[in-house]
Amino acid sequence: MEGAKQKRRPLTVMASSSSSQVAAARGMGMANPLAEWSDRFRSLEAGLRAWLAKQPTHVEAAVSTTLGAVQGAALGGLMGTLAPDGGAALPVPPPPLGADPKALASLKQAQALAGGPLVQARNFAVMTGANAGISCVMRRIRGVEDVQGSMAAAFGSGALFSIVSGTGTSNPVANAITTGVAFAVFQGGFFMIGQKFSQPKSEDTYYSRGRSMLQSLGLQNYEKNFKKGLLTDQTLPLLTDSALRDVKIPPGPRLLILDHIKRDPELTRAN
Repeated sequence: MEGAKQKRRPLTVMASSSSSQVAAARGMGMANPLAEWSDRFRSLEAGLRAWLAKQPTHVEAAVSTTLGAVQGAALGGLMGTLAPDGGAALPVPPPPLGADPKALASLKQAQALAGGPLVQARNFAVMTGANAGISCVMRRIRGVEDVQGSMAAAFGSGALFSIVSGTGTSNPVANAITTGVAFAVFQGGFFMIGQKFSQPKSEDTYYSRGRSMLQSLGLQNYEKNFKKGLLTDQTLPLLTDSALRDVKIPPGPRLLILDHIKRDPELTRAN
């Protein structure tokens, strides 16, 4: 009898171990893979922004232009692929004989939006890449993202889109300027509408420059630390390592913030 009991014990241990493994597997299965990938993407994006903030202007502009072009090419290729009639997003009739030059220019604009996947990918890559690159340069020069920088980026992207897509061949320069102005007006209007709906509270205006700095470094999570310590925009030139440590900011972000302030010519002059 004792021998039979001893033989049964390993079975009990094996059963309990297998049940614990099943429970552990179930616990692992409860993790959300989408949330994990989202967190990884955000951490990579924050690291990339922090690295770009320490690079020269031309390096950040080149990287931003490349990333914007890749995103635009993917979007344009997808639109061209999903469009009916072999990638023609819009059915464009043949030009009539003796048509007016303005009508031909409008027809060219329609054809620019009716190309196949490769044509759409090229057009959108130029448009989004130019917009991202010019926005980066304007933000570095002006030190803030505003409607003027947004409209300048839209004008450049619209003009390049007109040239690359071949719209308005009767007078390409004038058509590029017209398209750029139209892009700038639309994007400027959308920028102002977005600002109106996302208008910060009155007390937050004292932290606008600090908020912009933290966002450019990928450290926007520490904005609440600045507000708790009353580190307003006027105190930015006076920030020290001990002041940042007092508001519970870790060593790594402290180094990035102080290095950014040291490199900012306006803050250096203010100090």
